[in-house]
Amino acid sequence: MPKEEDDAKKTASETAPDQRWKLQVFYLCFYGFMTQMRPGESFITPYLLGAKNFTQAEVTNVITPVLTYSYMAVLVPIFLITDYLRYKPVLVLQSLSHISIWLLLLLGTSVLAMQLMEFFYGITMAARIAYSSYIFSLVAPSRYQRMASYSRSAVLLGVFTSSVLGQLCITLGGVSFLTLNYVSLGFVSFSLILTLFLERPQRSLFFNRPEGAGDGATPAELDKMAGGDSTGEARGWRDSVLCRMLRELGALPRQPQLRLWSLWWIFNSAGYYLMLYYVHILWNEIYPAAGNRQVYNGGVDAASTLLGASASFAAGYVKIRWTLWSELVIGVVTAFQAGLLLLMNTTSNIWLCYGAYVLFRGSYQFLVPIATFQVAASLSKELCALVFGVNTLFATILKTIITIIVADKRVLGLSVHPQFYVYFGYFTLLAVVYLLAAVSVGIRHSRRKQPTELALAKEPCQLPAEVPAQEKSLEAGAVRA
Repeated sequence: MPKEEDDAKKTASETAPDQRWKLQVFYLCFYGFMTQMRPGESFITPYLLGAKNFTQAEVTNVITPVLTYSYMAVLVPIFLITDYLRYKPVLVLQSLSHISIWLLLLLGTSVLAMQLMEFFYGITMAARIAYSSYIFSLVAPSRYQRMASYSRSAVLLGVFTSSVLGQLCITLGGVSFLTLNYVSLGFVSFSLILTLFLERPQRSLFFNRPEGAGDGATPAELDKMAGGDSTGEARGWRDSVLCRMLRELGALPRQPQLRLWSLWWIFNSAGYYLMLYYVHILWNEIYPAAGNRQVYNGGVDAASTLLGASASFAAGYVKIRWTLWSELVIGVVTAFQAGLLLLMNTTSNIWLCYGAYVLFRGSYQFLVPIATFQVAASLSKELCALVFGVNTLFATILKTIITIIVADKRVLGLSVHPQFYVYFGYFTLLAVVYLLAAVSVGIRHSRRKQPTELALAKEPCQLPAEVPAQEKSLEAGAVRA
């Protein structure tokens, strides 16, 4: 009887949330779509070089590097504040930063104003964690994967729609960059209004965990790791969790697949975003924006977003033995990206440069879900979030170091073409390392396989039941490798 009463209470407690979570998820996805509606974003660089009359050297070596520096400065604080304040305040901060960006673009006239604009841009990038994490506070763990895909799809659809809208306004409507920025300001202002109506969750991943069983919540992995009763010692459990998480984090590099894909995340994403920050300047160098209708940045961004989404979707259906082939797949894709960077930098045909950019982004987005799965497969969602946070932090540190050396006018201050030669060399070096690692894995696998084949050849009368056992031991050895 007590069990039946508990089940009845559980059902009653879940019925009320179930009547609301679908509406909340729909509203969050609509919000995610609308926050991406910034049709002027693809044309910021030609706007700065044209209507604002900044020189290419100022945009390349003085203004754009601030984006990397600000992102580096605010990443960790926003990561912690997002969880502690339960998402919504950070989403409000993101919307206010978007408004600040477009006000500065419209009203600012100095280099300092544009540097401040890039600073706010860094805040908006760091605050994306609030949107991607918000979904976990709305639904049960069994629905995480599907709801996360919905929220991600809403963002991609928003980026695609925004890019297409911007391109149509420029190409067919003859709209000026200035007018397009006013339209973007209207959209981000509307997004701020939407943010104010988001419900602030009562729980979050780390700092605001449910205590007791009164809310019907299921204890998370960290509660189990902490040991003891989750209702007792409310002050001490966080310290225990933190210590155990740090110990777990220190042991993770011993896992080959997790180590490999984390390194890919750090090194390749750093190079990817450096390319992303400066490619619009490269386009203007190859094909100066003499007139608004001759700029196709929005269409190219839309095409790359569509290909990236398709590649991410296709990656979910790739079924290979990743313990054996991961290094080779990463090496081939990275070498392909290096070739695309060289093509972008050496061609004088803007359409070839556009095509190489679309393929570069698509190839990167193809590996992102694979890396996500390989890292997250054996981790709790809390530890997974920490691992991705640490990987992103290291990638940002590396990106900042490269920016200081290569782009900042106080050091080398290279123009855009020499910068892309540096990025080409960077990806070429990564490809060589990955392919050498693939050769090493292949050699170890073949050496491990040969003794087993010889043993089977020497014992032709061996019982059939023993062969699967040897195969199992072979597979186990491959997994350990």
